Amino acid sequence: MSDASSDKIARFDGRMVMVGFGSIGQGVLPLLLRHIDIQPDRITIVTAEERGRAEAEELGVKFMVSPLRQGNYLSILEPLLAAGDFLVNLSVDVSSLALVEFCRSKGALYLDTCIEPWSGQYTDTKRSPSQRSNYALRESALALRDKYESGPTAILTHGANPGLVSHFVKQALLDIAGETGVETNVPKNREEWARLSARLGIKVIHIAERDTQVSPIPKAIGEFVNTWSVDGFVGEGCQPAELGWGTHERHFPPDGHSHSSGSRCAIYLARPGASTRVRSWTPNEGPYHGWLITHGESISLADYLTMRDGDEVKCRPTVHYAYHPCHVAVLSLHELAGKNWKAQPHKRLMMEEISEGADELGVLLMGHAKGAYWYGSNLSIEEARRLVPHNNATSLQVTVAVLAGVVWAIENPQRWITEPEEMDFARILEIARPYLGQMVGAYSDWTPLLDRGLLFKEDLDEDDPWQFKNFRVV
Repeated sequence: MSDASSDKIARFDGRMVMVGFGSIGQGVLPLLLRHIDIQPDRITIVTAEERGRAEAEELGVKFMVSPLRQGNYLSILEPLLAAGDFLVNLSVDVSSLALVEFCRSKGALYLDTCIEPWSGQYTDTKRSPSQRSNYALRESALALRDKYESGPTAILTHGANPGLVSHFVKQALLDIAGETGVETNVPKNREEWARLSARLGIKVIHIAERDTQVSPIPKAIGEFVNTWSVDGFVGEGCQPAELGWGTHERHFPPDGHSHSSGSRCAIYLARPGASTRVRSWTPNEGPYHGWLITHGESISLADYLTMRDGDEVKCRPTVHYAYHPCHVAVLSLHELAGKNWKAQPHKRLMMEEISEGADELGVLLMGHAKGAYWYGSNLSIEEARRLVPHNNATSLQVTVAVLAGVVWAIENPQRWITEPEEMDFARILEIARPYLGQMVGAYSDWTPLLDRGLLFKEDLDEDDPWQFKNFRVV
């Protein structure tokens, strides 16, 4: 595919159920109908609210308002899915793993953009921070994968991030190898990708994102405004800050904690991600302060790129999100923190009201011979609107990743539980690229030590700029 077109790239003869129809659901539906050969009346939307009914019915898609809960999800979904069907889960507060196990029992395919628990578990104070973490959710998914020998493909965490960014990392590793004279074939498995990362000297990977979309409508007091799911952002922002913990790190955070089971590839901080800031860099923005919001890729990428000798960990990069949302979302986060993480009573999703701006989403790989390399998508609101209806720049980066994941699952229907790192990155990028605006690869001599300690003395590790303590804003 050289450009965005109406060409069908997959055929699907089963039924498709989409759970949740917020900004991502409404944005992905036109893409699915454009590129997958499926009749609209074979798609059913199951959602918790009326929002989006007109958009669904305009496209000839069935629409059901039936909120899924622990006590009713089986009875609602049972008549809608059979062997060979597909459940696309774009909801919040619905257990991903409950739906995965249900789909396996029916012989149906599955995809989500985040491993979600049932409502309330992100902020359940009866659970420890470790139990409320994405690390714990992923460990539960891996345990479910081990419970059964096989099953229909169930792709976990395949939106923009987590999801698309893991494929960006693989492309970035190949780009760096080419630029630094490291000869390599395209790695074929986890061990080869980890070895390439170690050979290149990758110490830190940021998912570095800067959203500059703006609206002429100011944020009101008591309102949370965002360019994607408000509930999703509040939920993950209130989880503990999490990061994959690299083998080069020599300053364990004073508020850091390790997990007691699993691969122990990640740590968490005893504070919400929405109150934890880090220094990062993107080509357009340059240096900035972003939020270390927990995301699944911080854990799965760190685990995937761990080089081991038997049970001994030899090399692993530090991996985490460094997110600067749009300006009104920053104000919304500030108000949320001031209310001790009690969500605002009013929510607003910026879509048609956006007047200008872009979403610069990529991965920043640091520590190699050329310093830092950012690879990713710079997508403007104008380009997003030209390409697909019901999208802004942020949502389109997610929705095209959902499309690519759905196509890959149709093409690979018996892979059971699969993480983004285990998929064919070249195939995913082939599908996604026409919708990602300008794809950028940029080297930089930036480090988190740049211009530090000028106004005030700071506690820095000047011997190794790539230490987490140098990135963290305190």
